Amino acid sequence: MTESVWKPHATVAAICERDGRYLLVRETVDGNEVYNQPAGHLEPGETLLEAVIRETLEETRYAFEPLALQGIYRFQPAADPVMTYLRFLFRGEVGEQIAGELDPDIIAAEWLSYEQVVACRDQHRSPMVMQCIDDYRRDPGFTLDVISEEFA
Repeated sequence: MTESVWKPHATVAAICERDGRYLLVRETVDGNEVYNQPAGHLEPGETLLEAVIRETLEETRYAFEPLALQGIYRFQPAADPVMTYLRFLFRGEVGEQIAGELDPDIIAAEWLSYEQVVACRDQHRSPMVMQCIDDYRRDPGFTLDVISEEFA
């Protein structure tokens, strides 16, 4: 008898704030335009920090420097309750944009005020988008040394 082992999808996301504005990506998902933090899946052989740096660059063309682990989130989409995502959210800083192409599903990287983020809540990819920003505004997160260097 073959047993099936349930496995959640490990993802990373970046939260960046500059002059009261938050870096979000506008992307196409299932034919709809939605907003999300720069985010994506952890790839084989990558550390969490390498993944969030790579995903932020690919989706925004900004070099990202993670400064803290903001939080860990579990999300199960209503449309597919068997699917589960574990999101490792990092807060950090970005420099200037680097020339290059955005990921194919990304329409644009945009800096939105908190009020603009709230106003487009119906277009968020998931409820995590707003929750992550609210957590960022409320709490400084955890120093990166909470992540084991040996087993990252």
